[in-house]
Amino acid sequence: MIRLVARAYMQEGKEEQAIVAAKREEAVLALMEQGEIMTVGCFRWERNLFLYCECRNRQLEPSVLMSSVAPFLLNWPGQAETRKWIPMIDVFHFNEPASEEHWLRKETVERRVAHLKPEMAASYIYYHYQLQEEQAFHGPKYEIIAMHENLLFGYQEFPAVVEAPVLPGKLSTKGTPTPWSDSRMDLHFQPWEDGHLFFKPVEQIFAYYNDPTSVNG
Repeated sequence: MIRLVARAYMQEGKEEQAIVAAKREEAVLALMEQGEIMTVGCFRWERNLFLYCECRNRQLEPSVLMSSVAPFLLNWPGQAETRKWIPMIDVFHFNEPASEEHWLRKETVERRVAHLKPEMAASYIYYHYQLQEEQAFHGPKYEIIAMHENLLFGYQEFPAVVEAPVLPGKLSTKGTPTPWSDSRMDLHFQPWEDGHLFFKPVEQIFAYYNDPTSVNG
């Protein structure tokens, strides 16, 4: 199982066309019907689109999954190749797929965004990698936090399933702050205009779950 998180940016004035195209995207449904995808969701915040996908057998490209939306997206600079979608870096997860059976579920999706202070990004990754690989405490099984630039996108499902990871952590150290509040995550985030700190919810465009025991998913 490969977890994909990607970000795109809609052209100004083309936002509604992009949303309509995303809701009608046939490639996603076709790949789900073929059993290539377990879970997929598309979410919007301002002119940003976020794609979350669990690929069963191979890494699927966002451009293939969301081809109908491409005419309404801006190109990302930085490479000779035209890119509509940018992969986001997995900076934290409590759990990861050990097998197909281990990852099966069907729950409600929650999605959130937040901004890190750029100078605190390395610290945020340090503390979260330490927590993740020391497995200092357990949290929501399907939660994942991904980053592009200093923008964080968080994916979660409710009611939360909390269990010990099946796969072992990569660290044998015991450096995770106890209590976790000693990591001072409050100092890592840029406050929103209304003064709110940490994550805020974003709009869901679609979210599909493919139950392999069901004919139609």
